Amino acid sequence: MIEVHEQGDVTELELDRPPVNALNPQLVEALDTRLSEAVAGGSRAVVITGSEGMFSAGLDVPVLLRLSREEMDEFWGSFFSLLERIATCPVPVVASLTGHSPAGGAVLAIFCDYRVMSRGDYRIGLNESQVGLPVPELICHAMARLVGWGNANRLLVSGEMLSPEEAQRLCLVDALADDPSATRRQAVEWAAGVAALPATAVARTRHTVREGLTQLFQGMDDRTRATMLEVWFSEETQKAMHALVERLASKK
Repeated sequence: MIEVHEQGDVTELELDRPPVNALNPQLVEALDTRLSEAVAGGSRAVVITGSEGMFSAGLDVPVLLRLSREEMDEFWGSFFSLLERIATCPVPVVASLTGHSPAGGAVLAIFCDYRVMSRGDYRIGLNESQVGLPVPELICHAMARLVGWGNANRLLVSGEMLSPEEAQRLCLVDALADDPSATRRQAVEWAAGVAALPATAVARTRHTVREGLTQLFQGMDDRTRATMLEVWFSEETQKAMHALVERLASKK
């Protein structure tokens, strides 16, 4: 589910789960593993990229709705572990947003060091509230770290989705590229530029400026997963999720 491309000191991890790179337990585990292996193998920076027109559509709701309570609890644990690995990675991680990046796709991106997004009729944002899921505290803080609390409040409560230009204006993404291919090139170029800098200086500086993210994960406890689990299996959320699946099926 992950294509690995070595480009000098940079490892590019390409999500490869057609048609929309939806995040199921296997893809989450594979990305976590490949990211760990890239760092262990000596990569000085990592790029996470999607397919043309789609970075990731977020959680694979049809698959997750079939999981038992125990399986869903394990999934939330794996998902938060992946976010922690991205946030606390000892080398820079870049998001190459090659198209749509809703919900879980945007969540992966906000924990990265740098985000490049393709121009075009694409959208990015955290629309969890629209499908009955509250945004966990650590994701709220990570979002506000980029866009400020005022914008985070508006975007997260409404579940508003942004165009690439709007996302850049609010600092949800750092740069825009003309098309998905250019997005990948630009993301790798930025990563390579940072990888060429003195490693110790980069690592210590990143540790300092990202310390707040690290503390967010240190402050997590079993209650966070328990709350997500209770909400996921609540009548309101299940109803909203099944309605979403029906809408998606009607568009096929």
